[in-house]
Amino acid sequence: MHVSVLVFPGSNCDHDAYHALKHVLGADVSFVWHKEISLPKTDLVLVPGGFSYGDYLRSGAIARFSPVMQEVVKFANKGGAVIGICNGFQILLESGLLPGAMLHNENLRFICKHVFIKTEQNDTPFTNGIEENRVLTIPIAHGEGNYTASESVLKEIEDNNQVVFRYCDAEGNVTPDFNPNGSIHNIAGICNKERNVLGMMPHPERACEQELGSDDGLLIFRSVLNSLAVL
Repeated sequence: MHVSVLVFPGSNCDHDAYHALKHVLGADVSFVWHKEISLPKTDLVLVPGGFSYGDYLRSGAIARFSPVMQEVVKFANKGGAVIGICNGFQILLESGLLPGAMLHNENLRFICKHVFIKTEQNDTPFTNGIEENRVLTIPIAHGEGNYTASESVLKEIEDNNQVVFRYCDAEGNVTPDFNPNGSIHNIAGICNKERNVLGMMPHPERACEQELGSDDGLLIFRSVLNSLAVL
């Protein structure tokens, strides 16, 4: 079993993800440069956070055309597990693997802090080890995390239970007061219809050791690694 962590010009969370998966959880992990035209034999692809291509044009818009993303799309369409975190989520939206788009944060400021997110679905590979409605403490660090979608797309993802995480308070109440960026319906993370692709704005790789303020991110990584029999 193997995990591939993509690396783009401007990625800055690739090493965080590598550390969490390899050194904390003991998984077999390797970096894959964005210009590669093939993926190694892998079971999970992680598209990391950061500022791919300096966020020029808009976040994720240029990275979507990197050669490796053609292989990621093929991998996902064949049922392979893919998780995109922060900028990685933005790249998955731009690539069409997930529906919707990102806007600038409602307050037009970069936000970096711990937030609470409610686990709404535990029938995905990424959350099958987390009880439904469990509140996780995970940090965010983004300037364009304001998720949006058309009314028809929003209805579809809600009807299909594709919203995996929502911003909430410590008790799990989903309210506008605990929505850090203006994201519609307090959406913090969604999956595709097939449930093998997850995009989320919070950074679980930065919440895998108590020294960092939370190790709730381990619940997400353990879920997907166990579902793939990596651990």
